[in-house]
Amino acid sequence: MSDNRDMVVDTAARLFAALGSDYATNIAEVEAAGLTDLLLPADDGGFGGDWGDAAAVLALAGAHAVALPLGEVMLARRLAAAGGLSLNGRLTIAGATQGRLTGDSFTGTLSQVPWGLEADAVLAEADGRLLRLAVADARAARAINPAGEPRDTLVFERAPATSASEAGLFAQGALLRVLQSAGALDAALKLSVDYVNGRQQFGRALAAFQAVQQLLSQFAVEVAAVRAAAAGACEAADAGDAAFEIGAAKLRTNIAIGVGTAAAHQVHGAIGFTQDYSLHPLTRRLWSWRSEFGNDAYWAVRLGHEITAQGADAFWPQVVARTDRLNRRAS
Repeated sequence: MSDNRDMVVDTAARLFAALGSDYATNIAEVEAAGLTDLLLPADDGGFGGDWGDAAAVLALAGAHAVALPLGEVMLARRLAAAGGLSLNGRLTIAGATQGRLTGDSFTGTLSQVPWGLEADAVLAEADGRLLRLAVADARAARAINPAGEPRDTLVFERAPATSASEAGLFAQGALLRVLQSAGALDAALKLSVDYVNGRQQFGRALAAFQAVQQLLSQFAVEVAAVRAAAAGACEAADAGDAAFEIGAAKLRTNIAIGVGTAAAHQVHGAIGFTQDYSLHPLTRRLWSWRSEFGNDAYWAVRLGHEITAQGADAFWPQVVARTDRLNRRAS
């Protein structure tokens, strides 16, 4: 935990609450506040924060349904600095890559690129390398996710690329989605609790019905599980080897999104889908994030292959060893 986390969280909370609808203004304000440099080392001009700091800020962003590539820019700048790649311009990351790096040029397609048309450069992984590609060198097409946020497609033909060693971009992208989802799920739960306490049916508040209580209790369990998984993944990421913890956290979060969003809309009924109500901006983002940087099947298969490859007898000792490593680091 960094010494300045409370200050950063207070700044982010005030900023997110005041954001308007104009993308250019909002991203400029977030950059001016230094939030996009939260994970950038101090030696590179950044805040020098850890993943715990990022978790606090991104959970807030998720809770406020912030329509900005905050986490993507934050991660891109961290990875670019670590790989010695240029930090000039506004960066983003690719959610999926198809193509090949040949020498210093890349031919292929990057898809699921958050706000790709608004970025100057994009980071992607191909052939074991982390690539930095100029958006101006691509044929770009706008695409959107179910929440209405840009997830663009960029097509490159022998485009110049600078590169560094592969840095786990996809897994860390999954961690971004875990942290955002933790905040959005918490906000959806609070909204649901407030609604059932205020809504009357058959002469009683909805919260008085046992079925509603049970539904929201299950929702609360899912939220708590995501928080715990996110915290463990952040600790592992700060320790340097987090592939297993991030995969487990993303899978657990994906499951929680299914349970939690269903419960939220069930207790709200039709009002939860109305344009002016604040539930659907949360749930539509959650449904989108569930599929990005690895859906349920992807992480279940990946984790399953990793575990079975080591054999059943190695699984529990490995879990204990990884937990002990984090406990020693914390102490």
